[in-house]
Amino acid sequence: MTERFDRAPPRISPFRDPRFRSIAFQVALCVLIGLAIYGAVWNAAANLARANIATGFAFWDHTAGFDISQTLIPYRADVSTYGRAFLVGLLNTLLVAVLGIVLATILGFVIGISQLSNNFLVSRLAAAYVELIRNIPLLLQLLFWYNAVLKTLPSIRESAVLPGGSYLNNRGLFLPRPEFHGLDAVVIALAVGILAALAFSYLLRPRLKRLSRATGAAVTAMLVVVPPLAAYFAVGASVAFDYPQMGRFNIRGGIEILPEFFALLVGLVIYTAAFIAEAVRAGLMAVPKGQTEAAYALGLRRGATLKLVVIPQAMRVIIPPLTNQYLNLTKNSSLAVAIGYPDLVQVFAGTVLNNTGQAVEVIALTMAVYLVISLATSLLMNWYNARMALVER
Repeated sequence: MTERFDRAPPRISPFRDPRFRSIAFQVALCVLIGLAIYGAVWNAAANLARANIATGFAFWDHTAGFDISQTLIPYRADVSTYGRAFLVGLLNTLLVAVLGIVLATILGFVIGISQLSNNFLVSRLAAAYVELIRNIPLLLQLLFWYNAVLKTLPSIRESAVLPGGSYLNNRGLFLPRPEFHGLDAVVIALAVGILAALAFSYLLRPRLKRLSRATGAAVTAMLVVVPPLAAYFAVGASVAFDYPQMGRFNIRGGIEILPEFFALLVGLVIYTAAFIAEAVRAGLMAVPKGQTEAAYALGLRRGATLKLVVIPQAMRVIIPPLTNQYLNLTKNSSLAVAIGYPDLVQVFAGTVLNNTGQAVEVIALTMAVYLVISLATSLLMNWYNARMALVER
């Protein structure tokens, strides 16, 4: 009996241990993925070397040698580099994405709220808009706005004269260009005012419990508006306008809004707003009717009830799908290549790639840029979603 109890327990194979098995399988999977990546990189490098194609980013500082129709920063084909062209395309993409997100959000909220309107005509028109727009491919909508709408505008010699010294033709919309003088102090004062307003709203106002909502909003507005106005008059800042001038074959001066930019922006806004409208409608319907009835019982009107009671609660449901639509709009802006708008894909993954032949570096960098933009958008929206989330006690 004693000998039987003194025996050492039998050894169990490590592969029968779930913890060891899980670690081993994960290590094996990581090794396989690493080998696959190494094999792909080695194969690509060998093929590039066999075809005498250069690798690396040495082309970055070479002269680009091609023009770009829309530039937000100074750019010259005979001086600027491929790196400068990359920056121009990136800024054009960000311009469309930011403006598109703002305008699509406004239009989407209006359409989404209109779908629940008591007015039969308004609700039916909003529902028809959503069903029509979201079931037509975005690329076809972009081609429609560009070819069927904007390209049919009059030629430059027959430009339509708009109020304020503007011109409209098939080459774009020409607007007066504002030229600011002595506004550095105004910008600094505005930044200081915004910081002061934020400090008042988040640090000082919570301690002033007797301060009414209207008074707090008025103080915040004054902190933002008064400093830049005071700086404007103190330094004698001025604003002049450079008006476009009609020439024989072209229009000089002013700001030129390309038809490609307008078609892309309108197409993205109208298409994305249809999906945002559905998210808004679902969020509004998710709020219990008792909340609305309680607001009416307190004497709030329909507009005040929607603004103060329904929408703040609906935002918890709206924000997650809204984030997806922001990401989709940013990525869908790459369809600009179909209508010739000089975004990142058209400039860098198109023209620069064709000129340099370094597809791996160009495409990898383009993908990385869209990845960073998407992750930054998701991070910002997740932070906003956390602030709007219902905190349980």
